Amino acid sequence: MNQVSDVVKRFFEDFERSSNTFESDLIAAQFSDSFMAADPSGNTQVVKKDEFIAGISKRQAFLQSVGFKSVKIRALEEKQLDENYILAKTQAHMQLEKNSGMPIEITSNSTYILFTKDDSPKIVFYLTHENVVEIMQEHGFLT
Repeated sequence: MNQVSDVVKRFFEDFERSSNTFESDLIAAQFSDSFMAADPSGNTQVVKKDEFIAGISKRQAFLQSVGFKSVKIRALEEKQLDENYILAKTQAHMQLEKNSGMPIEITSNSTYILFTKDDSPKIVFYLTHENVVEIMQEHGFLT
């Protein structure tokens, strides 16, 4: 996994932008109507896009309450699984600032399976490899 196609690069550039701006229309365009989400504890769930999008404002409020500044995808890998599916791995760095002038960066790794028909990728599976809430607690952002 080392070559990244232009389609996947653009997709994750948009993903990074939507993660920073919380633009629900852009986020909605990146997910299939339902998708599977999994976490490092082995919890899985099928998520309906409409419900996911409806929760964006709550996610934004939560992140801003803990000093969210930005998220940047620093590493991206891709592996073509077949003609319609791509496995993509990312490493993202989220910057939080609890105290002015003292930013903290949290690193999180995720794996995605994208359905890529017609050069319009959609997330059908999303796995987070770290528990970001626990990391925020360790850094004193949550009590």
